[in-house]
Amino acid sequence: MLQSIHVKNIALIDEVEIDLTDGLNILTGETGAGKSIIIDSVNFALGSRMPKDVVRDDSDYALCELVFSVEDEKTLSELRSHDIMLTDDQVILQRKIVNGKSSCKVNGETVPASVIRQIAEHLIDIHGQHEHQSLLYRKNHKIILDSFCRDGFNNELCKLSSAYDSYKKILREYEQALSSKDSAAADLDFSRFVVNEIESAGIREGEDEELEDDFKRMNNSMKIMELVSGAQLALSSDGESASSMIGHALSLLRQVNDIDEGAGSVYEQLVSAEDVLGDAVRELGAYAEKLEYSPEDYERVKERLDVINSLKMKYGHSISQINERLAEEFAKVEKLSDYETYLADLEDKKTKEYEELLKLCKKVSDMRKSEAATLEGEIAGALSALNFLDARFEIAITSDPEKIGADGYDEVEFLVSTNPGEELKPLTNVASGGELSRIMLAIKSVVAKRDNIGTLIFDEIDTGISGKTAQLVADRMADIAKAHQVIAVTHLPQIASHATTHFLIEKKAEGTHTSTGVHKLSYDDSIEELARMLAGESINDTARENARALKAGSG
Repeated sequence: MLQSIHVKNIALIDEVEIDLTDGLNILTGETGAGKSIIIDSVNFALGSRMPKDVVRDDSDYALCELVFSVEDEKTLSELRSHDIMLTDDQVILQRKIVNGKSSCKVNGETVPASVIRQIAEHLIDIHGQHEHQSLLYRKNHKIILDSFCRDGFNNELCKLSSAYDSYKKILREYEQALSSKDSAAADLDFSRFVVNEIESAGIREGEDEELEDDFKRMNNSMKIMELVSGAQLALSSDGESASSMIGHALSLLRQVNDIDEGAGSVYEQLVSAEDVLGDAVRELGAYAEKLEYSPEDYERVKERLDVINSLKMKYGHSISQINERLAEEFAKVEKLSDYETYLADLEDKKTKEYEELLKLCKKVSDMRKSEAATLEGEIAGALSALNFLDARFEIAITSDPEKIGADGYDEVEFLVSTNPGEELKPLTNVASGGELSRIMLAIKSVVAKRDNIGTLIFDEIDTGISGKTAQLVADRMADIAKAHQVIAVTHLPQIASHATTHFLIEKKAEGTHTSTGVHKLSYDDSIEELARMLAGESINDTARENARALKAGSG
């Protein structure tokens, strides 16, 4: 149920808060008072587009916030699928425009407008002034019928949609393979060449890094050898090297130590230094030996690097990528080596998936036809209740296995006869907007019994209706409001008299400032508004009595 509508700085509205109730919520007011702004604001909050000038000229932003209470488990499951957590069983949808940029929030969490629209499908159904025109499009007839079908139907429809996607995928693969048959031999030769080139190279992970290190070392070995030789000369030559000088110092201190033991600690330190220096000289010699290489080794490393870099240029930037390409081309070789078998396997798979798809299409079609028989009778009854004499309604379903889609192979069309003796005709031949509006109301009232949507909005769908028909439309809307929350914008007193809660929309001008306000009416105020709707601006006691009688009759 929609608990409240909060609108701020949209068009003529400064700020309004509408607290709604169960049953039939009626919005009335003079033409141009701003009734359509309220519904447009709700649509805006639910993800619809709004004009660029939606923000009031004297404001920086526009805002609409809708608060829903949710108890239906299916709706709760949908919300959970979007990671939306409820607080006190409430869902708060908010849409805001600042500096021309729109933002959407659900329970305080920012979400895309597409998520808002998906959630809204489970919370509210809005029927606008011209939505009945959608009945003129046959594609919508199937949507309406499917929405009437029970949950088991939706499960089968999901299976069908999944099977259709799977079939289309294998069909594309088969058609592509068939069209590529002539080029398969060339593709096979190329894949074999790639596999042979990579495999014959015998590369291994990390080999390129090792070779790069070797190549770098060999390229710089001359300079390194000069530096190492200099270090060796400084440490251990026959002349004034570190080793000979430490040895001479030790010889002198040994003599000192024989005379005076006070120099013993210094002597021990020099002994340790001589040991460390000896280790360094030996390690430096071993390193120098490693620097030695033959021209043959250099050429071998260089040629191996050339092979690996050539493969990288062709098949990937690293050895791991080259190996991935090897696996891909190897799989192609296996597939293309026996192309006829590959094609035959695809064709067999395609045939099996098509047969499974046909079974699901038939199952869905049979369920549609069964539900259509029930829907036909209920809509015919609803049309009679809306002053269509001897109305007949039929749902024509034609099945064509050559025209399968994600929702099956059925075409659905609504046929109607609204007058005695008339033959059934497609809805596209129903010329009157008032008739289309009543037919849509009949359909909505029947389908609403099956769906789990808590709130329905009717925005002036009573256009072109008057007299007895207006009263019957009012009774029908009141009947829908027994099981659903209904919000209706109307200009008919017959409908307004059924209000559980009545709101008046008024436009006021103060100086150069014009704004729209919404007020909840008491019983007496509602009688006054009904009298205005009956008599216009010249309200008298007779009009008030008629309004009271109308209100009493609606109870």
